[in-house]
Amino acid sequence: MQTIELSRVKGDFGFEAKDANGHVVRMDSSPESGGWDYGVRPMQMLLMGLGGCAGIDVISILKKQRQDVKDYKMTISGDREAGVEPSLWKNVTIEFHIYGNVDEDKARRAVDLSLNKYCSVAATLKGAGAQIESKVFVHKS
Repeated sequence: MQTIELSRVKGDFGFEAKDANGHVVRMDSSPESGGWDYGVRPMQMLLMGLGGCAGIDVISILKKQRQDVKDYKMTISGDREAGVEPSLWKNVTIEFHIYGNVDEDKARRAVDLSLNKYCSVAATLKGAGAQIESKVFVHKS
């Protein structure tokens, strides 16, 4: 069982969440909603979690395939449902930028395996109705 401890630390909506290893993340609402911009919005954190989950998968798969990854970056953007509560992620686009001596077909396959088989965050978002699109860019160095 995983346990997270959450404490209010700033204003009404400024929280710090701590995992069992002591890692801390700050969250808050926007100033327009009464927050202080103290931390990440919880829904943005879902996209960050998606990036971390997919990133770990993709790098792990490429290392097993003996691909020479020098650097790795992602851009994740999303649109939420408008005019409904809860306002879920509707469309998410992930750009995977992989730098190094990496075979493009292997990179695309690693991304596909992550988003459609291994990444629990992607499965969670898809289960809630999100469409996830990916674009893979290999930058040879």
